[in-house]
Amino acid sequence: MMDTRFDELLDFPTHQTFKVMGVAHEDLPAQVVACLQEHAPGDYAPTVKPSSKGNYHSVSVSVRVTSKDHMETIYTELAKLELVRVVL
Repeated sequence: MMDTRFDELLDFPTHQTFKVMGVAHEDLPAQVVACLQEHAPGDYAPTVKPSSKGNYHSVSVSVRVTSKDHMETIYTELAKLELVRVVL
């Protein structure tokens, strides 16, 4: 279990922007959204930005999270995606 202190810093529910860094692949945004839909169903419009060399893409999505556990679950599940390298 993550030892985060989100609950001390945030009032839930809140909107949190998850920034996912992953391999520059056309499926990356769809995979991120599919994962979010599973854990926090909503209407998502991810912002995708390529890295300077173009090898990686960053996908930013604002998500309504309802608790510290909910937020940690989303971080954990996004990080499990094969194309994903880092979740911020």
